[in-house]
Amino acid sequence: MTFLARFVLVAALLAPVAAYGAPPPPPPPPSEADIDAARFEDWRARMDAQAAEDDRLAKALETAEGRSRAARKARAEALKQKAETEKARRNAPPDAFLIRVQILLDRAHASPGVIDGRDGDNLKKAVRAFRIMRAMPIEGGIDEPFWRALSVDQGKATRVYELTREDVGGRYVGKPLPKDYAKLAKMKEIGFRDAAEMLAERFHMDERFLKAMNPGADFGAAGARLLVAETGAPTGRAARIVVDKKEGELRAYDDTGKILIAAPATIGSPDTPSPSGAMKVTKAFPNPHYIYDPKKNFQQGKNRRRLVLPPGPNGPVGSMWIDLTKPTYGIHGTPEPSEISKTSSHGCVRLTNWDAAELGAIIAPNKTTVTFE
Repeated sequence: MTFLARFVLVAALLAPVAAYGAPPPPPPPPSEADIDAARFEDWRARMDAQAAEDDRLAKALETAEGRSRAARKARAEALKQKAETEKARRNAPPDAFLIRVQILLDRAHASPGVIDGRDGDNLKKAVRAFRIMRAMPIEGGIDEPFWRALSVDQGKATRVYELTREDVGGRYVGKPLPKDYAKLAKMKEIGFRDAAEMLAERFHMDERFLKAMNPGADFGAAGARLLVAETGAPTGRAARIVVDKKEGELRAYDDTGKILIAAPATIGSPDTPSPSGAMKVTKAFPNPHYIYDPKKNFQQGKNRRRLVLPPGPNGPVGSMWIDLTKPTYGIHGTPEPSEISKTSSHGCVRLTNWDAAELGAIIAPNKTTVTFE
């Protein structure tokens, strides 16, 4: 292909974006009605359109080769449009269909971690877990058979919640918490920063997502009405727990082999790996104190002496500690639910506070086995 032909082709490929100029402002967040009415077919059409756009930009970049000034200009324009497209997608409001999918998965006990209306690794893990629960082929993602199975739950995905005096008058810290354990140890409680953070955890939602879904809401006013997720909790008794290091996931099974809960998990790190093999749960401890001992596990900052940190959802192990028979190891919550399976831990298994609480409610002390694999 001659240079002139390539130049004309690149211009043609980029024309659809250039013709519209600057992208329009993002639409408002989806409403309660938008979420309940969201359809798989509409979401699939949007994904196909995105894939076609990605393919067009990729072809434009591939075609804009050469060292001439015109070729460099064409490539720069293609890269600019690619960056603008990616930015627009990042800044787009949460997807109504994915909000519904995440909430229904949460109710089916295939936890997506924080509900945020966006695609990501934790949503993919939840979709995979649900497919296993329903004896579907593991691969396939969010396809039509998956949606048929998930949407058997016809209940409303969201509800309106009215803030109470207890909600707004809680014992909140009211400021960013220190990272240093010595400073945390001096606090009476490592509580929530404010009502918004507390409510986000209560309804299994990302805090930014909760605020985005309720623009202009006063989280400090009793009587304020908020749109929140309608979640659910698992039932039954866990006979065994599998910690899947490769998948970054925890699964709890009853004695028939049925999955009671599957949840994304942060599992160890290269410096402080999680254990291997089998052990048992000894007991679940809601709202635990945290004992920091650098002689037994790791050193945090310059803290070289043993410290006892007060309880609270924003403590190092969150609002739940499930003790294991292997000393110093456990399954616990986290102060940063949006970071689950995206960061590392000090050898233990870290879940969102709500997933840890739900798991703690179904374990059998000194009976439930835990296998790391």
